[in-house]
Amino acid sequence: MYNKNDDMPFILILEDDITFSLMLSTWLAKKSVKVDCAATVADARRKVEAESYDLILCDLRLPDGSGIDLLKWTREQKQSVPFIMMTSYAEIQTAVQAMKSGASDYIAKPLNPDELWKKIDELITKKPQSGATAPGAPVEGECPAIRQMYRHIRLVAPTDMSVLIMGSSGTGKEYVARLIHEQSERRNAPFTAIDCGAIPKELAASEFFGHVKGSFTGAIDNKTGAFEEAHGGTIFLDEIGNLTYEVQIQLLRALQERFVKPIGSNRQVKTDVRLISATNENLSSVIEDGNFREDLYHRINEFTIRIPDLKDRQGDILLFAAHFLALANAELQKHVAGFDEETTRLFLSHPWPGNLRQMKNVIKYATLLVTGDYITPGELPEDMRAPHARNLPFAASPLRDEAQERIRIADALREADNNKALAARILGIDRKTLYNKLKHHRIR
Repeated sequence: MYNKNDDMPFILILEDDITFSLMLSTWLAKKSVKVDCAATVADARRKVEAESYDLILCDLRLPDGSGIDLLKWTREQKQSVPFIMMTSYAEIQTAVQAMKSGASDYIAKPLNPDELWKKIDELITKKPQSGATAPGAPVEGECPAIRQMYRHIRLVAPTDMSVLIMGSSGTGKEYVARLIHEQSERRNAPFTAIDCGAIPKELAASEFFGHVKGSFTGAIDNKTGAFEEAHGGTIFLDEIGNLTYEVQIQLLRALQERFVKPIGSNRQVKTDVRLISATNENLSSVIEDGNFREDLYHRINEFTIRIPDLKDRQGDILLFAAHFLALANAELQKHVAGFDEETTRLFLSHPWPGNLRQMKNVIKYATLLVTGDYITPGELPEDMRAPHARNLPFAASPLRDEAQERIRIADALREADNNKALAARILGIDRKTLYNKLKHHRIR
């Protein structure tokens, strides 16, 4: 048994390749690290319940599930033990999924011992910089609006009410949805997230309700819909305002009748899901335009949670900056100490049109470039360090006034020769937000 008074770090290795696991154990023992081993997710759960580990080194693919399953389970148990994911499939999407779920870092097989030890050393033998949280740990913030938001989350989470999350792009709507799920009675059941803005309209019904093989062109196999997959748990519909009117009708029927029918099938599938939706637009105005059903709006909006923009959270800006720097240091294996005074002033004065997502990307970009101990304006993206940037006709500044917003979007599209990705960069927003604004302003 591990003695908590022992100064040696204690690592759990979750790996089904026994030979490889033994090799890792022997190597770590030479580094004065205590090691425990598990070969399945179930075995790892039992060990985590019985022991207190400083780090979990975890394979992605396992006989009875995945390393992400164990990661999510530990977070549900309110344990913040750092995770390093090992994968033979060095795909960015698997790494991103693991990091989104709370992993501290990942490493591709075959392992580079020096690289692995740097990652382990960073997580278990070095404390994060002053004011920062450990990599992967959430930051709530201290401003009154955000404290109220967390109070609302704690209030609504134990109920089964449908929740509508309203917030600008990049404010963390999916994070809030997951937090509600994790604090609910459904936390041990699936959480299924769907980006309604990314689904082709002709495939939306199939994505939600499933289909049988041959029911339409391209249906080469049976597909289980998201509602069936999320049975007993929570389904999160991001940017719900992008759904077509026809799909809105089908969604309303599924929510009211609590069963779905896969496309091409007469089989009715009973569903028990909690619905959490999100939008970055004013659905009331979309209803007035006739593009969103009012009865569906009331069905999905039994409780509203509003996420404030980062620019309205002045007291939290430097807190998040320190947090994202800790994440970037861990991921890029760097040891940047902080930000110089001019960079701090820029952070506090910048409008942050992309909110937390933009800040995280900016700090990761700067951390990669910096060669000294502190990030300076020279490492920031050009649009942030240019003092006159917010006065330029196409600068990355917030879009506020409706008429001016329409004009600036049209100008940006002309400047970009109708290349929407370039136009979004000119405006300082992401492409999905631009599509939503084009729809809102009816700009072709």
